[in-house]
Amino acid sequence: MTDDTKPGNADLPEPVVHRPRINASFVWLIPVLAALVGLSLVINAWMQAGPTITISFQSAEGLDPGKTPVKYKNVVIGRVTSVRLSKDRSHVTAKVSLEKSAEGFATEDTRFWVVRPRIGLGGVSGIDTLLSGAFIGADVGESKQPEDEFTGLEAPPAVTHGAPGKTFVLHTDDLGSLDIGSPVYYRRIQVGRVVTYQLDPNGKAVSLQIWVDAPNDQFVTKTSRFWNASGVDVSVGADGVKVNTQSLASVLAGGVAFQEPMGPHETAPADESAAFNLFHDQATAMAPPDGEPKYIRMRFDQSLRGLKVDAPVEFLGIPFGRVVSVNLDFDEKTQKFPVTVGAVVYPQRLGRAHEKLVALAKARGDDAQLSQMMGTLIGQGLRAQARSGNLLTGQLYISLDFVPKAPKAAYDPSVKPLEIPTVPGSFDKLQEQMADIVDKIQKIPFDSIGRNLDQTLGELHRTLKQVNGDVLPEFKTTLQSAQQTMGTANNALSPDSPLQQNLGGTLQELQRSARSLRVLTDYLGSHPDALLRGRKADPAPAPPAATQQGSKP
Repeated sequence: MTDDTKPGNADLPEPVVHRPRINASFVWLIPVLAALVGLSLVINAWMQAGPTITISFQSAEGLDPGKTPVKYKNVVIGRVTSVRLSKDRSHVTAKVSLEKSAEGFATEDTRFWVVRPRIGLGGVSGIDTLLSGAFIGADVGESKQPEDEFTGLEAPPAVTHGAPGKTFVLHTDDLGSLDIGSPVYYRRIQVGRVVTYQLDPNGKAVSLQIWVDAPNDQFVTKTSRFWNASGVDVSVGADGVKVNTQSLASVLAGGVAFQEPMGPHETAPADESAAFNLFHDQATAMAPPDGEPKYIRMRFDQSLRGLKVDAPVEFLGIPFGRVVSVNLDFDEKTQKFPVTVGAVVYPQRLGRAHEKLVALAKARGDDAQLSQMMGTLIGQGLRAQARSGNLLTGQLYISLDFVPKAPKAAYDPSVKPLEIPTVPGSFDKLQEQMADIVDKIQKIPFDSIGRNLDQTLGELHRTLKQVNGDVLPEFKTTLQSAQQTMGTANNALSPDSPLQQNLGGTLQELQRSARSLRVLTDYLGSHPDALLRGRKADPAPAPPAATQQGSKP
């Protein structure tokens, strides 16, 4: 085989094998750069990512995973990543990824709610979400305790954390038409709103929390009076009909109003979370303080139709309390059904009268309790009566008044509750008097009176018949004779008649006689001795005076 090798092959160069170098192509540079950018974005997102929290809502209305943002003061601080239905299907759970800058929102006192368009009696909110869509609102508190599970609010909070103002607590018997967001008024200007309400632990009252914005919170003093300003207050008095209301919103959605009492009072601003009573109307709120209430009971033996719960109780015409219960009872001894009336009274409403009664009781060394003072007044004739307050409607009220000659009543001040003796009311007395009158009328013998009246009328008829037949003709004849006699007398008294002439002469003679008698009387007055010696002769007449003409030269 070697012999066959050609000698020219020895001159050819032997091939040299070179290993190729690895050179990076520009095609691979782009994926590498993309990977680096993606890695940097992931690292940046990881560094910028905040905590992930879970918020539960009643429904997922307005929640869209990946789109619904979480905003605080209209700044996006997170976004909803997923929405799931709970296992018991009672609510939905939304996972929210917060930004790094919003770490402080993952605390236990932070509140979340869904902002969507809402229309209610209290106003309209969330209109801007009609175009931008719903979002989750947030309100951060002051707690530093971290938390990652929250229960979302179904309505926006009435007050956000950090808002200037004060919170106050109101206590009332019932909520009425008030609701969260109902306005609070001061001199008909809205200065706050109702934040929340709840039943008291004993279930007998309601406590409301209201918020008053600054600087108007300074007008809430320690002596301020609050009342329910809902609806329309209509009153009828001597000066006409008065209609009082705060605003149309309070008529529809309810509201609370407050004001300082009249006269001197403390003007120091109330403290935060100070408690007040919420009255039903302004008149009750602005009235003098009622003081501690007392419970009394009254037992009536007559019908109390028209007496309702909340009917007034008056003491000598002064509002003293109100009726709280009207119950029917049964007395086995008398087999009757008395009515037991319970009432709450406020002795302090009597003002100076109550103060003087307490002072007199202490001066006598007695216990200045209502039971002891009532015992003294009951001994003087104090009784409870059910009187008519309105004749048109038939409504009754309870009046505590002194009854003259009231029968003695058993009273034990140690019996609880305090029981006030009663007497029939004025209307009941009127009914009894009417019944007595009817009984007396029924006892009148109308039958015998009718028979006697018939007999009397018959005799009267016969008498009148006799008068018409016999007496009247004779009486007519007598009248004619009397007329003739009067005519004759008239003729006799005429001026030309002899009787009149003789009568005139007689009168002249009488006149001359009277003149002579007067002359005699005058003479005897000047010459009384004439009665014994007789009348003296008249003196001779004096000669006529001589004329003086002849003696003249």
